[in-house]
Amino acid sequence: MKIDKDRQMVILEEEHEDISPDDLKDELPERQPRFVVYSYKYQHDDGRVSYPLCFIFSSPAGCKMEQQMMYAGSKHRLVKAADLTKVFEIRNTEDLTEEWLREKLGFFG
Repeated sequence: MKIDKDRQMVILEEEHEDISPDDLKDELPERQPRFVVYSYKYQHDDGRVSYPLCFIFSSPAGCKMEQQMMYAGSKHRLVKAADLTKVFEIRNTEDLTEEWLREKLGFFG
């Protein structure tokens, strides 16, 4: 999702199905922030499988300050409106890997 600056609202930019975290990172712009809601098939150590809904705020280091502020200001409202609990942030799109996501989700047990 991205922010439509003219309308001052968050809009759906793209939708993907059956995409890995590694492929998803290739879809994110390297110099613009984005919000991602991602359902991930998580295999727990005890064999259980769950599908946590993750909110990922991509805010690359090369973004314009105005964009960073606009996205940061909208993040909390969006997370609250969607009732998301697994909220993560990346500053470099290359960091979005399956290993990174598994590590982050590991904290939730």
